[in-house]
Amino acid sequence: MTDLRANLISGFSWRSDPPVWPESRKEYADCSAWWRDSSVLLEIGAALAGLFRDAEPTVVLGTESHGFLLGPLVARHLGIGFAAVRKRPERGSHDDVWLVRRTPPDYRDRHLDLAVPRSVLRTGDRVLFVDEWAATGGQALACRQLVDDAEARWLGAAVVVDALENSADRRALNLRGLLHVRELSGR
Repeated sequence: MTDLRANLISGFSWRSDPPVWPESRKEYADCSAWWRDSSVLLEIGAALAGLFRDAEPTVVLGTESHGFLLGPLVARHLGIGFAAVRKRPERGSHDDVWLVRRTPPDYRDRHLDLAVPRSVLRTGDRVLFVDEWAATGGQALACRQLVDDAEARWLGAAVVVDALENSADRRALNLRGLLHVRELSGR
């Protein structure tokens, strides 16, 4: 885990778009180097699963887009399946029932509709949510509602970077991270 943490920290950077006005400069997290590092890809599924070592999930849940990358890595390590949560439910097929929830405002002050086919999120499932970053926790909170709608059991949220400011949301989500945002340079 020590090597993985070091590779995650060294492969991370804060970037900014050229500002139109000095006060409009926006920084964003760039973790693209993580996906290029084969050792990160080899170890990260087991590391995220290890945050919930004794939880015994039956399915891993993840949202577009990085949840679609990380979720299957965790699911493969655990020997279970993956349930994909789409950000635009209108893209879903009409031959399955879709569970849909709207997020609270995210870091860009947007509300997103998240949806999962009912056929892949089953009553009684023990669900582990996976994503690369939790800033407001909005997507995880909406996914927790989807889990409740399916009459499944939320085990927690395993993220690479915990950037949540609200400790009540961290507790409600049972959120655990490999890194805290304070560990990343510049924060």
